[in-house]
Amino acid sequence: MVSFDTKSYSKKLLHLISWSHWFTFFNILAAIALSSYYLFSDPAPTTLFGQVYLITTWVSHIAFLTFMSFVLVLFPLTLVFPNTKFIRTIGSIIFTLGLLLLVLDAFIYSRLGYHLNASSSTQIISLLQDIAKENSLFYSLSGALAIVILAFEFTVSNYAWKHLKKLQKTIFARFVIFALVLSFFFSHVSHIWADANLNYDILRQDTVLPLSYPATAKTLLTKYGLFNIEDYIERKNSPLSFSQAIPNYPTITAELCPSEAANKTPTNSVFLILTEQQVSISQLNQFSRRASVSSLLLTNNIDTGISDDAWFNLLYSLPSIYQQDILKQGIKPLLFQRIDQQALATSLTVISAEFTVNSVTGDGADENIDITEPRWFEALFSKKTELSNVSSLLFAEKLNNKTPGLHIIYFKNSHGIKANKAEQNNNQYQFELFVDALLLAQKQKSAKDIIWISSIGNQSNETRLNTKPALFIYPQGTAVSHKDVSFNTSNMDLQPTLMSQWLGCKVSKHSNGTDLPRLNKDRVIANTTDKGIIIFNKDKSVFVDQNGNFQSYSRKFSSPITVNEDFPLMIDGVHFIKQFTQQEKQ
Repeated sequence: MVSFDTKSYSKKLLHLISWSHWFTFFNILAAIALSSYYLFSDPAPTTLFGQVYLITTWVSHIAFLTFMSFVLVLFPLTLVFPNTKFIRTIGSIIFTLGLLLLVLDAFIYSRLGYHLNASSSTQIISLLQDIAKENSLFYSLSGALAIVILAFEFTVSNYAWKHLKKLQKTIFARFVIFALVLSFFFSHVSHIWADANLNYDILRQDTVLPLSYPATAKTLLTKYGLFNIEDYIERKNSPLSFSQAIPNYPTITAELCPSEAANKTPTNSVFLILTEQQVSISQLNQFSRRASVSSLLLTNNIDTGISDDAWFNLLYSLPSIYQQDILKQGIKPLLFQRIDQQALATSLTVISAEFTVNSVTGDGADENIDITEPRWFEALFSKKTELSNVSSLLFAEKLNNKTPGLHIIYFKNSHGIKANKAEQNNNQYQFELFVDALLLAQKQKSAKDIIWISSIGNQSNETRLNTKPALFIYPQGTAVSHKDVSFNTSNMDLQPTLMSQWLGCKVSKHSNGTDLPRLNKDRVIANTTDKGIIIFNKDKSVFVDQNGNFQSYSRKFSSPITVNEDFPLMIDGVHFIKQFTQQEKQ
């Protein structure tokens, strides 16, 4: 018998190519088996047609990806360097890496809702690191899986090589290949029909398998419950809303506020200094230098709300989409529930020049001034004061003798004043004057107060994609430190921060916020509007409307940018928005 090494180049090449076909065939079966994990990551289709489509698109798509790996990688190597040992070894390594990548992608999809991609590498790496910290066997199990798959590859490679002639005589592979090809065409024709007829049971499966993202965000928004499935066809111009009822807002329990903190009433106060005007980083830096305790300068703080939405985000620590349903429940924010339990004071002081104008009668009055109704959040406070200026608030004795509790000083624009008196609309001087007085008064006080300084709300849609820096001043032991926080933060972080730092409770589980002093990594933050979703990551902010149109804004260059549709970022934003509903199910 003539040895393989003495065969002609063409015979050796044909032998290797024939082996590689069978080797790829066995890998197709292995890839289909491993990728079954994708099927359990999403709810099953509700119709028989959808279930048949799921099976056919699953087996055909995974088979196609595996075969393309052979065509694009292993086949060219075989033609260029047809060395038996090299091709069999490199083939085993290539398919081992491919199957490991498939398993990793399926795992990432089950946890994050999207596949491996460069734009979300930070979130993916962070997820794997968190899992490794929680489970010390993570790396050992991953290594063991890699060894098992590599052993499988070498076994299959050796079997296909030694039994090549026998395999070439079999016919079972023809039926398998025919079934895969038939499934490929059936699934594609079915998808064309479903796309034309907006069959949601088919279209919602577009994101299940890798390398098959949809063309727009419409299906994704419906898939994650931000549209009613029954109104799928009609919802083109519908506002965002949950397709299912949201959970009840929680009440304070012993689990949220441990018994050791139950009888510990704070002796200091919290001052929230809020203004409708944008606050600059230079202003906050000046305030930070005057603080007598530690401070966090939140350079990438986010506030996308307009009018009452911004107050809901701040006080309830939830995205705006929950506002209507939560307010109907009539349950106070957790912060106010705890304040009531400990009999602390609450006050809202509104500073606005329009209060002076409203008191004027006769020729000096403005007939076009709007008399606004009390806003929903005003009922949360035991005391409300309206002032035209801060002159009565600037005394250290008065500031330091306030009853311990939550005190909000709100600098409201005077929208009712005529244009020829527009200079009165700017409360910045009053705002800075009060903050300086408060920080100076703190130096005379032994039990230092917690102070939050920021703008609140947006005057127009144009500024919603911008960040709004904020300053958080809080007593922390004896050391005084001033730190710039470049991680994404939000006004929704305020409630869990105050509950932890001031009242000894942990409520992050029931909100979309994080205790700011413990924040140690970046994250995606999102909020809703009546027309879509606004999402922020480290580099950019993105507005996605319900029709899948993306408008992006560079946070580095502070200007609009043109980017490809970033569906993983959108899915991260949806997960952030749905944290409250998901956490309530746990």
